[in-house]
Amino acid sequence: QVQLVESGGGSVQTGGSLRLSCAASGRTLSGYVMAWFRQFPGKERELVAAIRWINGVTYYADSNEGRFTISRDNGKNAVSLQMNSLKPEDTAVYYCAVRVGVDVRIAASSSYNYWGQGTQVTVSS
Repeated sequence: QVQLVESGGGSVQTGGSLRLSCAASGRTLSGYVMAWFRQFPGKERELVAAIRWINGVTYYADSNEGRFTISRDNGKNAVSLQMNSLKPEDTAVYYCAVRVGVDVRIAASSSYNYWGQGTQVTVSS
């Protein structure tokens, strides 16, 4: 079992920045991919970014337009998502997720084994 606890959500104005963090516990993460998803009301969760724990290889959804950066902290067993130049359309609940494997391009939420509780990000115009 892997437990995930997210933090860092909140409200910002357009153009602002937020940094989300996700602390993992329960087992070592080598051999896992950690990712951030987001979910808009009435929509399926969509992949934002993913990182392969063992070597830091990353993958980003095109919708990020280079504004988001995913990173890991081996010492803290945590992953972060730095979000810059935020737009109102980034408003969503953001989830941290973990899956067994190494392919960072898998975007299906059903492929992920463990999920955090979600954190709200609201961007006002």
